[in-house]
Amino acid sequence: MHLSIFWRLVLTCLVIIVVMAGVNLYALVQLRQLTALSTEMVLSHYPAVDAAKHLQASLFGQLNSEKKYLATKDPTFLTNFNEEVEEFQRNLQHLRTQETGSPGMSGLQETGHLFQDRLVLAHEEFARVTDLSATVSPDYEARRDLLMDRMTTAIQTYVDLHEARISAGVSESRARAAQAEAATEQLVLVALVFGLGLAGIASYSILFPLRQLQGHIKQIGQGHFGTPLKITAAPELRELVDTVNWMGEKLQELDDMKAEFLAHVSHELRTPMASIQEGTHLLLDEIPGPLKADQRTTLLIMADSSRRLIHLISTILDLSKMEAGMMEYRIVPTELRRVADASVKKVQLLADSKHVQVFVEHPEERLWAKADSARIEQVLDNLLSNALKFSPEGSSVKIQITPDQKAGTLEVAVSDSGPGIAPEDLPHIFERFYQGKNKPKHAFAGSGLGLALAKKVVEAHGGRIWIESEIGKDTTIRFVLRLTKPGGAS
Repeated sequence: MHLSIFWRLVLTCLVIIVVMAGVNLYALVQLRQLTALSTEMVLSHYPAVDAAKHLQASLFGQLNSEKKYLATKDPTFLTNFNEEVEEFQRNLQHLRTQETGSPGMSGLQETGHLFQDRLVLAHEEFARVTDLSATVSPDYEARRDLLMDRMTTAIQTYVDLHEARISAGVSESRARAAQAEAATEQLVLVALVFGLGLAGIASYSILFPLRQLQGHIKQIGQGHFGTPLKITAAPELRELVDTVNWMGEKLQELDDMKAEFLAHVSHELRTPMASIQEGTHLLLDEIPGPLKADQRTTLLIMADSSRRLIHLISTILDLSKMEAGMMEYRIVPTELRRVADASVKKVQLLADSKHVQVFVEHPEERLWAKADSARIEQVLDNLLSNALKFSPEGSSVKIQITPDQKAGTLEVAVSDSGPGIAPEDLPHIFERFYQGKNKPKHAFAGSGLGLALAKKVVEAHGGRIWIESEIGKDTTIRFVLRLTKPGGAS
């Protein structure tokens, strides 16, 4: 079952939206991970470093109060010492409750044990020196400073640990940010390419049948009705294709009826027209009796008209045979120069009456082509008649025969000095009954079948025919045949 155009577009948009949503989801996950790292540093490591540095400051404050008390025995300094001890213990306990890592907890526990030893040592010394005359024990300061150094080292180690964690967190955040940025860029690029590719496929699946249908309609416009269009398309386009095929079948039926009618009428007209032509010739030969000048003129007009009508009837019959595949060709090695000379002789009287010079250009050697001489002569007759029709008085018409030994072809070109052909007429110039929109005033009316017949004959020989022309310039019709030798060997 083929999807309709609507659902193709909807599904394409949905897939593109899902892909872009996946890219955005990945970017959101990476952003949340970076946010978690930043939150951990802000809520854990930075406060821990600040609290540890505050412990260090509190230790030195205790030392300062202790020294003042031992020197002055002032109870105020002892009170300050005790307050700083309580603050130190509170801060240390707070750090213990916030710390989650084993190395940090070990450092805090060691600091706590050392601090208890420090307090015991200080209280013993405070109990010993109770008056102003008492002096500090000789080893007290050394023991105290040793404990202070160990506590300071333990606290600094704790600070270094968290600062290292901060540094590692910052580095990890940068690495993840760079990785997320690179991955997001790649995903966006892949999504963009994928989206464009998917859109291209969807567009192609819609436009390709339309283009095929357009080409088929053009073929119908050129008179090729017989072959129906078979394509895979969406239901909406399928209905349109079926309609066009139905139209082509009906046009083919009408064309067959027209061709059959023309062939029948032409065949029925040939015999009486031949009789009229023979009777006219008998009158012109004055068999029944002498003619007056005006009678001869009238009979000449009748003879010319009957000749043209018989030629038209013969052309219609020939075209009917060709389209029905009943035309027989006797393709043998044929000398093209002889065929061209014979065609020139046929139109010589018409050329002389218009004062148009007709001549043939060809190489010195004799040229042979695989052809039915009678049919190729018919082609040249039509091309020369067409060239003379559009050539003004005093101009020239040229037949040029050019061999191409490398390609194995023989090109025949018929050129005139007429007004040229409009660009819009060129694609239709070989169609039946087409005579162009802009005809010169001096040209007599034609049937529009000569070039159509010429095309059929040349293509039946395996050749090709085309026209070169512009408005205001010469017109040249060329066709090519296969080159051969007199004996038939190519």
